[in-house]
Amino acid sequence: MPGDLKKSGVHHAVNPDPYRGAFGSDGEKYARDVKEIIDFGTTGHVAGFISEAIQGVGGIVEVAPGYLPLAYDAVRKAGGLCIADEVQAGFARVGSHFWGFETHDVIPDIVTMAKGIGNGIPLGAVVTTPEIAQVLTRRSYFNTFGGNPLCTAGGLAVLKVLDRERLQENAFIVGAYLKDRLRGLQEKHQSLCMHLTPIIGDVRGTGFMLGVELVTDRQLKTPAKDEICQAMEHMKDMGVLVGKGGFYGNVFRITPPLCFTKEDADFFVDVMDIALSKL
Repeated sequence: MPGDLKKSGVHHAVNPDPYRGAFGSDGEKYARDVKEIIDFGTTGHVAGFISEAIQGVGGIVEVAPGYLPLAYDAVRKAGGLCIADEVQAGFARVGSHFWGFETHDVIPDIVTMAKGIGNGIPLGAVVTTPEIAQVLTRRSYFNTFGGNPLCTAGGLAVLKVLDRERLQENAFIVGAYLKDRLRGLQEKHQSLCMHLTPIIGDVRGTGFMLGVELVTDRQLKTPAKDEICQAMEHMKDMGVLVGKGGFYGNVFRITPPLCFTKEDADFFVDVMDIALSKL
């Protein structure tokens, strides 16, 4: 760990990644790592624990099942607060729930949110309990842009549209359809089709927060770093813009607008199919 992080008291727990993680999908073992960090890397008392239910920039990684409840329990027993980063997963994007943390049946002490809250308007917010918020009364706190009335009006308008147009339900239904089509693409690009490269290692995520990880070897899970860049260019030439992320930069981050339709999903997958076939 770099020296500046040691001084600040920041510790990074083992990433509970079911695809690449050291313990596979065993959430209990990953949570045990959090407890061991608390027991042996701190005084036994911690300030807080921050996590994403689905890692966005990290490559659309759904944390291992059972991890968050156990990690939250360990942190709270050490006097810490549990913080949910919902900047990307929040505001109905996961489809089945409004917040990503709800998919793990936990209730955080603090929730941070942005992006989806304003639908393009620069807006972010922190939600917490009255007990935690009252600490701000002990000090003078000032924010030049805090409480901007125009931006907050935009945020309220977004909430009304989400509700009126039932966009959470759309993310659930169309997201499941898109994921099924991507899994079909994964099956197509396997060794049974000798003219195609078995390049899709994993399809994951939920709702409109999906990831497709490209590898050059499915067994070794070798990151297809160059290939994903080539595929992105092919897709761009055909009218589709898609981002990438993950530790190795080899994961398509598929996070379309919540108004995405099944027709849009079909077009997206067909374009990706052609782009991967060109590799």
